[in-house]
Amino acid sequence: MRAHLLAAWAFLRNTWRGLTSMRTALVLLFMLAMAALPGALIPQRETNQREVDRYFRDYPELAPILDKLELFNVFGSVWFASIYVLLFISLVGCLLPRSWDYYKQFRQKPVRTPRNLARLPHHATKTLDGSVDDVMAATRKRLKRWRTVERAEADGSKSISAERGYLREVGNLVFHFALVGLLVGMAGGKLYGYEGQVIVMANGSSFCNSGTYNYDTFRAGLSVDGTSLSPFCVRVDDFDVQYQDSGQVKHYKVGMHYQAGENLENNVWKPYTLEVNDPLRLAGDRVYLTGNGYAPRFTVTWPDGDQRTSLVQWQPMSPQTMLSQGATKFDPPGVTDEKVRRNNQLAITGLFAPTASFDGKVLSSRFPDLIDPTAAVDVLKGDLGLDSGRGQSIFGVDQSMVEQGRLNRVARENLRLGETLTLDDGTKIKFDGVERWANLQVSHDPFQKPVLGFALAIIFGISASLIIKRRRIWVRAVPDPEADESDSPRTVVEIGGLARTDQAGYGEEFTKLAADLLGADADHSPTSRASDAARERKS
Repeated sequence: MRAHLLAAWAFLRNTWRGLTSMRTALVLLFMLAMAALPGALIPQRETNQREVDRYFRDYPELAPILDKLELFNVFGSVWFASIYVLLFISLVGCLLPRSWDYYKQFRQKPVRTPRNLARLPHHATKTLDGSVDDVMAATRKRLKRWRTVERAEADGSKSISAERGYLREVGNLVFHFALVGLLVGMAGGKLYGYEGQVIVMANGSSFCNSGTYNYDTFRAGLSVDGTSLSPFCVRVDDFDVQYQDSGQVKHYKVGMHYQAGENLENNVWKPYTLEVNDPLRLAGDRVYLTGNGYAPRFTVTWPDGDQRTSLVQWQPMSPQTMLSQGATKFDPPGVTDEKVRRNNQLAITGLFAPTASFDGKVLSSRFPDLIDPTAAVDVLKGDLGLDSGRGQSIFGVDQSMVEQGRLNRVARENLRLGETLTLDDGTKIKFDGVERWANLQVSHDPFQKPVLGFALAIIFGISASLIIKRRRIWVRAVPDPEADESDSPRTVVEIGGLARTDQAGYGEEFTKLAADLLGADADHSPTSRASDAARERKS
């Protein structure tokens, strides 16, 4: 029994040592980067469900396999989270012992002066006028920014041990701890953050962040239930866009008003101009302008004289020309019989071009601005499937209803602004206006500032670890044995240097330091000159 326990303990100990080694941490970091690649190459459910559905239609055999591997939800998958957690444990387990070792090293005094300084890579010697104390005083002054220890030796000589570059290891530790903090911050954002998108008509329509039901799409963190969103409201008053002759956008911006905090209670609106990459920050959230489009307005007049007008946003298919597609849906008015109502619903689907261009009767758009707005419409009549309980896109109709014959096309026509289409039963459909809409994205991430701080710390840490050099220097001063006692005292000064990293440049620093202490004509050993030459060739 004891042998089994010892074997189990040895296995756990070796596993922990392997997991917390820096090599394992680097391997896990590489694996995390590789595991994130499918999230960039394959559409993800949390960001674009429509593209996922299209992937299933285009690749009906491959998509179910990828779905079982959780490749449509990479960043929420079990295997991605496993790599994430293992990397976190590995980094923490590696950094804590290193931090303790660094603390102990920092408290230690620089090592004693070696007996034979001439064997060091950098070495210089010279006999100077003055006593040993004079030389030590000048050396202390020159090395005042170094960590130094002065020692007296048995033969009457004195030496100074100096070391510099301790911040190199600090930078290394800061880099790795900041990486851990970055992982924690990203995980915190996934837990407590949320992101939603909503389309708001640019005609004075408003949006309030009071619940998830106000959004067109909403992606909540694992700890967000949608009941305690940051309270604020925005009102989109107008949309200003300017185009180049080529159709490229010069700029577009939204004129809007907002209210948050006390302004919500007092019903005070404040003006703001929302532009791309310049979000409105309020109540801990950020409101971005991410897109725009057109909403054609149709008015349907039934044979009995009842009218319904609907303004629904259509989806841009081409950002260069703003050719859009969509569907505007109507229920017949005054119908109480449920079956009759469902069988007489109308949908106006097709294409909208802000500046019409025709190839025969096929409509396209040649410019994104409203110069010659035209809609190529298909009018469908029947059961739209709005009461089926299934979700339905506002940009299209349920194709299964068409396939079942429950929804049929009754007319097709190209309508310019102000024109009217009359159906066989006398129903009139008029294309009587176009308005702009803006797509707003609301993002909430309470860990955004910590993540930014950790990212800056990563840059600082890795820069410090690459730039700072760890090096040591020793100075020994010995009374000149050949000096006459009647003359002024003379001292033999010997300097040795050692760089604890392989970076070039310490040879030049040592030469300058030796020149300051010994003078420009100091005697450099062959070892030092060969080392300097090698370092110069390397650099």
